[in-house]
Amino acid sequence: MKLGTIGYNYSHDSDFVMDRPNGPGCWLMLIIKTPALFELSGKSFSVRENSFVIISPDTPCRYRASGDTYTDDWIYFSADEADVRRFGELGIPINEPVYLGDTEAVSRIIHILAFEHYCAEPFHNEIEEHYTEIMLLSVSRLIRSGAHISPKLFLQKNHRMTQLRTLIHTEPNKNMSIDEMAASVNMSRSGFQHLYKKMFGISVLNDVINGRLERAKRLLSSTDLTVAEIASKCGYSSEYNLMRQFKSRTGKTPSEFRRQI
Repeated sequence: MKLGTIGYNYSHDSDFVMDRPNGPGCWLMLIIKTPALFELSGKSFSVRENSFVIISPDTPCRYRASGDTYTDDWIYFSADEADVRRFGELGIPINEPVYLGDTEAVSRIIHILAFEHYCAEPFHNEIEEHYTEIMLLSVSRLIRSGAHISPKLFLQKNHRMTQLRTLIHTEPNKNMSIDEMAASVNMSRSGFQHLYKKMFGISVLNDVINGRLERAKRLLSSTDLTVAEIASKCGYSSEYNLMRQFKSRTGKTPSEFRRQI
């Protein structure tokens, strides 16, 4: 994709109409921030706010406000066959508005693109290329997820999950159950386990074990604490449970591990 002109957060009053009976003349991407009425190749669409569309150069198009104002971000660009294939790979439709649910994050990227596109700072072309790909990936993720989670809510949940994982690795002696962890981030047990694995690439149970064993290794190598004392500090109910899990995961008993340091 080669970007042409970019507009960020442009607003028009209720009588706004864009009418291109022969098509926009080049590729056009819109983030539609207010309700609108679209006609694409004679097909009518009642488009919700926070929607997205890519219109091909020769597609007759007409769109207008559905309420008091019409607001959008827009990018005119050129695209070759490889770019069109890329849209297909990402599941991004052409000439068909799609509801994203929350366009805030994508709109922020367009704001950055507008700055980079019109500035003359070093590496602005390279930065523009990378942000363009990030924008497409972000749109694709919203389309594919179907969940349309607000970026603000996602960031809040991400922060809570990251804090929880830090706790698992720094204070394994707290010995929280799965239900307690799920409750701490306001999620169901199954939803929490699924999201944890998706975010961190490991099940929460395996991560708890890793956190315990990594702390046990640090204590074995840096203190003179007994194995029983270390077991207590790492969330194990008994010395035997630590020894069994340590041997299973490392191939050595805690005492053998300490002797080889």
